Amino acid sequence: MAPPISAGDAHEGDAGNARQDDEHDEEADAAAADAFFERLAGLCGHAFAGRVVIDAPTPAGDDPFAGKALVMHVRECSQRELRIPFHVGDDRSRTWVVTRTRKGLRLKHDHRHADGSDDDVTLYGGDSEAGGSARRQQFPVDDDSRATFTRTNRAVSNTNVWAIEVEPGQLFVYELARPGRLFRVEFDLGQPVAAPPPPWGSR
Repeated sequence: MAPPISAGDAHEGDAGNARQDDEHDEEADAAAADAFFERLAGLCGHAFAGRVVIDAPTPAGDDPFAGKALVMHVRECSQRELRIPFHVGDDRSRTWVVTRTRKGLRLKHDHRHADGSDDDVTLYGGDSEAGGSARRQQFPVDDDSRATFTRTNRAVSNTNVWAIEVEPGQLFVYELARPGRLFRVEFDLGQPVAAPPPPWGSR
């Protein structure tokens, strides 16, 4: 007859199973992040036109996106980092930067003035959260970004969650969400367009 299992042995077994589950989840998240990054990298060198599909609530003042050509360009690519300028008409101030990390991915927003100098609010974003897929990754705001938003009187952005979706040959999505706010731009990956000029601060 097998000896009885003590409460201590059972607790150690449960803890071991939990560790294995956590390790499996981390491996699955890392694999999904890698697959997502490779999907993005597959667009390197190409540009695509887009349109705002959701902007809620409707902007009260001048809408910086209304009537403007929207173009994203997967312009600079390495094994570790992808730089994706987002052009709004003649405004070339915005670049999305997706970087590999030890556990997943990081999204930052590089904002520049026309002379190439940094905007007061730049390099904000966050790291990918657990549960992402090869199609969609979400990036909750990080502590450094919260500090920047608070310092510049933009504390409303301290609950931001950004997302990027990639469906090869079909769709690229950039999304910003927070309570009471949803902004979503979709780009048609089936119709590449001419590459735009370099973003401000690049050659």
